[in-house]
Amino acid sequence: MRATYLFGAGDVRVIDVPDPALRQPGDAVVRVVRACVCGSDLHPYHSMPSTSDGVSMGHEFVGVVEEVGAEVATVRRGDFVIAPFAVSDGTCEFCRAGLQTSCLHGGFWNDQQLGTGGGQAEAVRVPLADGTLVKVPGVDASAGDQRLAGLLTLSDVYGTGWHAALRGGVRPGSTVTVIGDGAVGLLAVLSAKQLGAQRIVLMGRHRARTDLGREFGATDVVAERGEEGIARVRQLTGGGSEIVLEAVGHLPAYEQAVGIVRPGGTISRVGVPQYEDAPVGFGSLFGANITLTGGPAPVRAYIERLLPAVLDGTVQPGKVFDQTVALDDTPKAYAAMDERRALKVVVRP
Repeated sequence: MRATYLFGAGDVRVIDVPDPALRQPGDAVVRVVRACVCGSDLHPYHSMPSTSDGVSMGHEFVGVVEEVGAEVATVRRGDFVIAPFAVSDGTCEFCRAGLQTSCLHGGFWNDQQLGTGGGQAEAVRVPLADGTLVKVPGVDASAGDQRLAGLLTLSDVYGTGWHAALRGGVRPGSTVTVIGDGAVGLLAVLSAKQLGAQRIVLMGRHRARTDLGREFGATDVVAERGEEGIARVRQLTGGGSEIVLEAVGHLPAYEQAVGIVRPGGTISRVGVPQYEDAPVGFGSLFGANITLTGGPAPVRAYIERLLPAVLDGTVQPGKVFDQTVALDDTPKAYAAMDERRALKVVVRP
């Protein structure tokens, strides 16, 4: 089959690899109907050292079950499924608590221990299928592009935006600032709106994206960055935002969050941190009684809650996708997102 591999910074190739096959009785093999490129895929795209073997890419996909192991009970051949970006058994103490990203027996796509490949491929072996996959009744591979795009967001970005808002404590009447106009930031805006936020400030400078942010519920857009951006948000929010959702992961975004949040407020980080040390100003959170929360979203815990509105079209998170490419053109998708010519790109095998 064909699959996307990264061989070093900027070196994305679609190559022939062996077809996935069942290895354990709890496995399933899923034929990918739609996958996509994530903003977090751009981190290794920028910095990964060259390797002759390459790394299988992609952690967001939906598809149709082709084969199941003898112990799989919740899905069967022909079912349309959503695959969250984390593999989980659904039974350990962390899964039962709704924290599937900390599953004792799980992991992630392209995990050597689990033997999983990436989702930017024609098919994927799914271990722990009963705990991982979510069946979507009444949907098949012939569903329209808009519906498939909405379902695809539930594998990561919509659930991650929801996680940011939920961990941030968004409630009716909240004032929220979202840092970042990528897909996760925009869906954090949508999620904050769904949870009842009254004022939502979106920090972003790309007009097409911030216009979508307004459609999703942003009441204000701040294009400035650094101290100027901090001052503008503090002016808009009357001295600081009670909730800040940081959806970027780079240090300047975190520093903006610290500058924007008001005493007693909450910073919820879901952008994968691209820094190791505690940032300057970390200790200032203590004196101001600021809560720092967030982390990798256990999207498996949120899919059933978010799915009905996606299916009936009440909510359309799939609008974050603005380009579609064939699987063999996946390298073009990486380049388009890296160059900000695309917000988020669907990959169609």
